[in-house]
Amino acid sequence: MHVPYADIQRVWLEADEFPQFRDAWLWDHFLPLVGRKDGDVLEGWTLLTALAAQTNRLRFGLLVTSNRIRPPAVLGKIASTLDVISGGRLTMGLGAGGTHQPAGAGGIAGPNPAIAEYEAYGLTLVPPGEGVDRLRETIEILRGMWTQDVFDFHGRYYTLEQNRNEPKPIQRPGPPLLIGGWGNRMMRLIAEYADIWNISGPPHTDFDVLTDRIRRLDAECARIGRDPATVSRSLQQLVSYDDPAATRATIRRAAELGFDHIVLSLTRPYPERAARWLVREIIDPVLEETSAA
Repeated sequence: MHVPYADIQRVWLEADEFPQFRDAWLWDHFLPLVGRKDGDVLEGWTLLTALAAQTNRLRFGLLVTSNRIRPPAVLGKIASTLDVISGGRLTMGLGAGGTHQPAGAGGIAGPNPAIAEYEAYGLTLVPPGEGVDRLRETIEILRGMWTQDVFDFHGRYYTLEQNRNEPKPIQRPGPPLLIGGWGNRMMRLIAEYADIWNISGPPHTDFDVLTDRIRRLDAECARIGRDPATVSRSLQQLVSYDDPAATRATIRRAAELGFDHIVLSLTRPYPERAARWLVREIIDPVLEETSAA
């Protein structure tokens, strides 16, 4: 938000040159969450396609796609197309999207930004339980249309008749699923379906909450007989330009808890040679300390 396309493009193209970066991420909002209400916000999947076409190595996705914006099968077609044109580099980030539950629930601080955004774009909020149930149906639809030649689906919220989705994604049985969330019902769904679980780190979520959610995920995996180690743990972490040592300390602590995927969130304005700065000040020092340990 509040960042022009040229700056986003600059950072992605630079990051594509550094093997220390495994993937790059955008978000799925239409309005700024903070600052001026008339600030620039580019639509996520359109921007993702443009950047995917200009990069060669980076994996990519939205952190995370709102399930309340696009019909599931339309989303599945978009994702299939982007996986094909990128040579199989998409990670399918998913979230329940806007619900009536305040964003402060479950340990995540702040008001619910979805209310004004959804009203402005004619979108509807749903109760949290319905949001999770709809997301479950979306995942089942994505998996079906990504793997079956002809696919029917009859759920409580969505119905498909004779869906044909060609070409299929390059990745089989489909792009890996990253699911963002922290509530108990979401943790159950994550244990059942996710390849990667994502949650925001400090200052939005403290380590007591992170520890509790990890235990919950492990318990949900045990309940269904899944090895918890098969779910990658992803932390979205704000980067401090003024105090990179503090950011490194947070990352090290997160790694000790089992987080193996760290998303470094840059605040605006992006510095010149941002990717090189991240490698020098954050990534390489953390990797060196980890190797020394």
